[in-house]
Amino acid sequence: MYRCCIFDLDGTLVNSIWALTKSINDTMKQFGIDPIDTELCKRFVGEGYKKLVERALIHGGDKTLHHYEEALIVYQRVFKECCMYRVKPYEGIPQLLEGLKEKKIQIAVLSNKPHARALDNVEGIFGKGYFDLINGQKETVPRKPDPAGAILTAEALGVKIKECLYIGDSATDMETGKAAGMDCAAVLWGYRGENELKACHPKYVIHHPEEILQLI
Repeated sequence: MYRCCIFDLDGTLVNSIWALTKSINDTMKQFGIDPIDTELCKRFVGEGYKKLVERALIHGGDKTLHHYEEALIVYQRVFKECCMYRVKPYEGIPQLLEGLKEKKIQIAVLSNKPHARALDNVEGIFGKGYFDLINGQKETVPRKPDPAGAILTAEALGVKIKECLYIGDSATDMETGKAAGMDCAAVLWGYRGENELKACHPKYVIHHPEEILQLI
């Protein structure tokens, strides 16, 4: 029986692609690099902001990453200002979370988004204190797909690994949950396609949030 659900954030709980796209494009503009569209941004995100910046620079022609270090600084400043731009929860997510709370299931967030911005998103959408634990990317914990963050989350909430269901929208998430020894649920409303997710062989493939309540 699951006692805890650990959620990815972007593409799983909230649709933040407009904020991510705006942030990376405003950053690239500082270096004369053309903008990318939301579909390309979906392919670039999921492994932390440093990878997003790296991929956008290379795509824009900076093959040697000449602007990389400066672009990281610019991105952090820009993202702080617009990380809530058009961010909203996916349909059915508020009802799912309320249903889990009614069942006394703990809920946590584990994201590769910088921790301060993860707090901005989660607390800005769902309210302060709504989740039992929020962990964004910190320098002291390896980013996903390293399982350390997932394991530390379970330990902090006092639950066993096998009592956790890890829920995400990307191969990175499935690798994280599996490496931690957790059952994984791949959601299809996020930033990755069904074929990519099924290739990771998650225990569950989820089409709508209510299905998670049904399997709990």
